[in-house]
Amino acid sequence: MKIQVRAEKMMLAGNWVDKEKTFDVYDPQDNRLVAQVPLSTKEDMEQAIHEAEQAFKKHQEWPTHERIKVLKGAVEYIQENKELYAQTIATEGSKTITEARGEVKRAMQTLEISAEEARRLKGETINFDQNEGSENRIGYYYRFPVGVVGAITPFNDPLNLVAHKVGPAIASGNAIVVKPATVTPLSALLLADAFEAAGLPKGMLSIITGSGRELGETLVTHPAIKMVSFTGGINVGKTIAQQAGVKQIGMELGSNSPVIVLNDCDLEDAVSSCVSGAFGAVGQNCIGVQRIYIENDLYEEFTKRLVSQTNALNVGDKLSENTDVGPLIKEDEAKRVESWVNDAIQEGGRLLTGGIRDGAFYSPTVLAEVPEHAQIVKEEVFGPVVTVYPVDSLEEAVEKSNDVDYGLQAGVFTKNLDHAFYAVQHLDCGGVMVNDSSDYRIDEMPFGGVKHSGLGREGVRYSIEAMTEPKVVAIKL
Repeated sequence: MKIQVRAEKMMLAGNWVDKEKTFDVYDPQDNRLVAQVPLSTKEDMEQAIHEAEQAFKKHQEWPTHERIKVLKGAVEYIQENKELYAQTIATEGSKTITEARGEVKRAMQTLEISAEEARRLKGETINFDQNEGSENRIGYYYRFPVGVVGAITPFNDPLNLVAHKVGPAIASGNAIVVKPATVTPLSALLLADAFEAAGLPKGMLSIITGSGRELGETLVTHPAIKMVSFTGGINVGKTIAQQAGVKQIGMELGSNSPVIVLNDCDLEDAVSSCVSGAFGAVGQNCIGVQRIYIENDLYEEFTKRLVSQTNALNVGDKLSENTDVGPLIKEDEAKRVESWVNDAIQEGGRLLTGGIRDGAFYSPTVLAEVPEHAQIVKEEVFGPVVTVYPVDSLEEAVEKSNDVDYGLQAGVFTKNLDHAFYAVQHLDCGGVMVNDSSDYRIDEMPFGGVKHSGLGREGVRYSIEAMTEPKVVAIKL
């Protein structure tokens, strides 16, 4: 299928804009040129923010029913063009066509939930007479939009993670300016198509394409930006936290997710879930399985089955219906993963399967006996690599799981309720998936982590809370 996108233009305050300077977007699978996209300047970003501020002021009393109509209209547009969206995701990024179709479905769900949550954006009454002398007062609080939201999104979910910024912003009545990942801007531009078709007021959405170094600081520091929502790496996250000043910040900064497998688990379910969780989206997934701790009695059998199922994965053409694993986003990323694996092996790790790079492709890899100080154990690999360790007990597994600077999600496989709740209470992370891998999420749940995994929570309702402020109204009778 031929991909047709308006790749030559970006959306600036509701208008599709050409720029003299452009940058290239490539298919990482074969380095084929996919599109040339406007290379924005600092001035373009400033204009987008100014127009967003003006649009917000114009629509400060934007009715809830109109916001719902726009969000539902965007869903309908995506539904009508869902294969185009999927093909675009699979072409500019790393996902297989099957994974891309799944992301399109999730993006529609994210916007549907946003429309539903717009109805539920409420306050509550306050009993002022709890305070002596306030018996003659009544009142309430309600939530109002902060104004203009600045969003920076990553490459690994180029449609749904943009929807997770835009949907809640529109649902709560904010304007939003998005800087999508430079390597995957086309899906974000297609999302703007959907909102334009749905009748979103001009200026309420901008998708500004270009270099993060050129545009990021302006977006983060501009005084009209009242809330920054960022999904990406820890180093950029720290910079944003330093630059933003006094404004709301929401950041999801990745992880190094552990899974604990106990002797009393459903073995087949644990193995298949860990394989899917480790190698889906070629491991470029913030909640993907990276470390697995298996009780001693089960270690050999679990590892044998894990390797067998890993070897059965089909690595190849992203657009083939039969492909399980595609390329990483860039060959440089595949080289980085290769380097980390080689370093782990040199430090004493044992390669059980994988470890082969071909351009941007890196074969699904299982490592054992890797020293716990190795980079591939301590940091987020963001690639198709998982390490396995035997442990004597649940307590040891939890201790080792917590021994990193990240804490987004974790998984534990057990049929013992006491064991499950011990893991829930003692794992230091934002979410514990019982009898599932760390790689489980629905778009309605609060999503975020502790330590270096971020600040605040996403998930539509929780993003809306971050994008609004409570205002108290007290009436003296």
